Amino acid sequence: MPQTILGWREWVSLPALGLTGIKAKIDTGARSSSLHAFDIKAIEVDGKPWVEFKVHPHQHDTTDVISCRAPIKDYRQVTDSGGHRSMRYVIETRICIGGEECLAEMTLADRSQMLFRMLLGRTAMKNRYTVDPSRSYCASKKPPKPANYTLPN
Repeated sequence: MPQTILGWREWVSLPALGLTGIKAKIDTGARSSSLHAFDIKAIEVDGKPWVEFKVHPHQHDTTDVISCRAPIKDYRQVTDSGGHRSMRYVIETRICIGGEECLAEMTLADRSQMLFRMLLGRTAMKNRYTVDPSRSYCASKKPPKPANYTLPN
């Protein structure tokens, strides 16, 4: 079965978290996927560990805030591209790129100083996608959005 081709950046949705139209960097150099999150708090739901967090889903825009909750899959040490290590919560959620949907692990980190709110790493892409670094938005030409949503300027 041929794999879907992704460009170096794509529009991604995380439907279980209520997040649509996030511009993600497709990064074959990163093992893990990462989502911009802040106000991260571990909570308990029905006796099980969950995490609550907030997301600014759009680049260069902190006016829109989406509150999210997800079961905690893990809490692990992650090394960023600069060699800095930090402990991060890991969740597992459905990601949607173009018309395809799959389950992927996502670490939660403050990416406010990064250009992209989300990074899609190679573990999430394995056996699903081929990346063409010379192209952008191969799988998703326009950001997915609900009918009542308008993109900020």
